[in-house]
Amino acid sequence: MIKLLSYPISVIFNLFFGLSLVVFHPIQWICFNFLGPKAHEKSVYALQFSLMRCANILGTRFSLINPHKIDPERPLIIVANHQSLHDIYPLTWYMRKHHPKFISKIELGKGIPSVSYNLRHGGAALIDRKNPRQSLPTLMKFGEFIEKNNYAAVIFPEGTRSKNGTPKPFQTKGLEILFKKVPSALVIPVTINNSWKMLRYGKFPMGLGNHLKFIVHKPIELATFVNKQELIDKIESTITNHIEY
Repeated sequence: MIKLLSYPISVIFNLFFGLSLVVFHPIQWICFNFLGPKAHEKSVYALQFSLMRCANILGTRFSLINPHKIDPERPLIIVANHQSLHDIYPLTWYMRKHHPKFISKIELGKGIPSVSYNLRHGGAALIDRKNPRQSLPTLMKFGEFIEKNNYAAVIFPEGTRSKNGTPKPFQTKGLEILFKKVPSALVIPVTINNSWKMLRYGKFPMGLGNHLKFIVHKPIELATFVNKQELIDKIESTITNHIEY
């Protein structure tokens, strides 16, 4: 019955979600080309807020659990599990004061209104996962950019999303490069729960009535860990131990 109900509601959601992407694409273009990067960034955050309101059509709720005071003048490496594309816009909105920049596969840099434009012009790292000669220098340059500007690098070390919430093993190469290129960073583990339920039936219809929770764990001073594999293991266990099944 719930799945049957989700069909008409999903049509309405997709209409407004797609409309938001189309409307904000020229807004981003105008902001970036005539008003500057800061205006462009604000337009991106406005888009994230709009997409969250679109998700409300599905009965989706969002919660951020963050008892920590994180210095907005420090570079961050935000490490999170990955359950769906619906991880991204709430995380961007909630962490906006830290200027989050994502590591994304290069294919997303073309063809998606608003999203592709922001990835190309908003400071993201677009990597070809099949081509180390492209991806490694791109990640190194991205890390230097984060360190210089005190921004937040967002990385999903699983590489691909989990379709049922069960985390995949972390791939460590990207983290190792960020650790090297952003030496003054605070590492922020984040657990994302229930995002996969938005796609429990596949791409259509959408899941209804989900509560997406973003748990921000205690920040870790990168410089205090000499053994980086030990740090990666700590981050991974912290994140996965708080996933709801």
